[in-house]
Amino acid sequence: MVDPVQTDSVFPAQPSRGISAAGPSAALNTPHYPPRQIQHDRLSLQRRAPSTLRRHLARAVGRFAVLLTADLTAFAILRELYRSVGEGALLGDWIGNTVHRLLPAGYLDGWQYALALVLGLIATGNYGAGDRRRDAARLFWGCALATALPLWAPLWGRGVGLVAVQYSVTAVVVWLGLVAVRFGIDAVDARIVNRTPASARTILIGAARECADLASRPAFAPRGDHLVLGFVDTAPTPNLSALGGLSDLPVLMQQRGVETVVICGHLSDEELRNVVEQSIAAGCHLFSVPRTFELGGVQPSVVWSRGQPLVELTAQTLKAQQLVIKRAADVVGATLGLLLLAPLLLLVAVIVKLDSRGPIFFRQERIGTGGRRFSVLKFRTMRDGVSDHAHRRLVTQMMRGENIPAEIAHDGRPIFKLTRDDRVTRVGRWLRRMSLDELPQLFNVLWGDMSLVGPRPPLPYEFEAYDHWQFDRLQVKPGMTGLWQVSGRNLLTYRQMCELDVTYVRFWSLWLDVRILLRTVPVVLFNSGRAA
Repeated sequence: MVDPVQTDSVFPAQPSRGISAAGPSAALNTPHYPPRQIQHDRLSLQRRAPSTLRRHLARAVGRFAVLLTADLTAFAILRELYRSVGEGALLGDWIGNTVHRLLPAGYLDGWQYALALVLGLIATGNYGAGDRRRDAARLFWGCALATALPLWAPLWGRGVGLVAVQYSVTAVVVWLGLVAVRFGIDAVDARIVNRTPASARTILIGAARECADLASRPAFAPRGDHLVLGFVDTAPTPNLSALGGLSDLPVLMQQRGVETVVICGHLSDEELRNVVEQSIAAGCHLFSVPRTFELGGVQPSVVWSRGQPLVELTAQTLKAQQLVIKRAADVVGATLGLLLLAPLLLLVAVIVKLDSRGPIFFRQERIGTGGRRFSVLKFRTMRDGVSDHAHRRLVTQMMRGENIPAEIAHDGRPIFKLTRDDRVTRVGRWLRRMSLDELPQLFNVLWGDMSLVGPRPPLPYEFEAYDHWQFDRLQVKPGMTGLWQVSGRNLLTYRQMCELDVTYVRFWSLWLDVRILLRTVPVVLFNSGRAA
């Protein structure tokens, strides 16, 4: 549960519970912030990111449902008005005949137009966040597109002139109806409905005066899109009315259940980087009052909220809708893979059992999203009970930057893996070369510990030695295959592997996943990454 929030004032007179009255603690305010504490805070934020993303997704779905219902209601009202006027019951026969000439039967009174209207509004972005839902110009183009769809066929039979008149009248009538309904929703929302519980829990970051000025604007008014909990002061000694200082941000995100962060003051490059990384790790929406900046992996876009321009800073990993699609693709892909490969899995299991003593499967602890530990499942490729000392030593050397290859390939390229490992069985070497030992991880994908595509899951002793930038690998689920596997695999150093995984996290997209899956096939068939 989060702490209760004072709603009668944007900036409470007393500091929030859990933050000292003098602002950040002395330990947190020193420039030598404990590295392990930074890692703990980062992982804690990553663990709460899924719940924050679910709330953002639920809010987006709710907004779409309300607007869709309102639009269909508006169309239904227009449909009934059209019928009443066309039959002469409302405004007389002369008006009715005129309406029938301009709007022929089977047009506005048909639900096919309703479908075209919804598609047109989706195509023009009228179900998005912020001011887009009440943008009259955007609504007009949505209606114009919707009206053009059903008129394509009549264009060839009725003539351009008549169809143009019908098109114009229909588009304007429907547009006026939608504008009235959309603004009517806001009027009802402002006067009757208490929106506060559905508003995003928001904190502002900046100097006290700048935050107070931004909080007083309509974009952050009560019962709007944002519920302002307070502000984080960027001054060295935070204001007494502030929730805390910049070093308190991870704690505040946890205690207050923050969903949105708005930067309204000047931050140094390092401060901005920390705020961006912490907000994205926690799954929060991140906005900034327009300013110029450059930060790798973050994409700016302007969002208007009640006349206030905000710059949304997003990373691909924050797209909750895409993550839902990715999870659905993982479930479908893993299920189909297990069904289609069941005979092969059974055959490999029998061969492993007959080849050497020990269990068929090998379980190994790995680190997943947000630092969570899970057991990865593989076919056993080593003799049962052998030590992992050699592998641990090689990984430790590479993590320290001692890029000493374990072997030199016949073409002169270094291989950073123990390919001639006496611990590996005869069958195990063949399984590794074909990557068949990884197939049981389809169960890990089905259970939700892994994804079909993602960063390589690190071992615990790798995780303990991580530098701060490597924690970005833990923002998404680890994968059976990934950018590292199709870009050189064991021909790359440990740092190059981590850099590729971080690149994947920062620029993730569904299309990138598809490309990686397609590239995985030839890599496996031709062992181009020196898997064994």
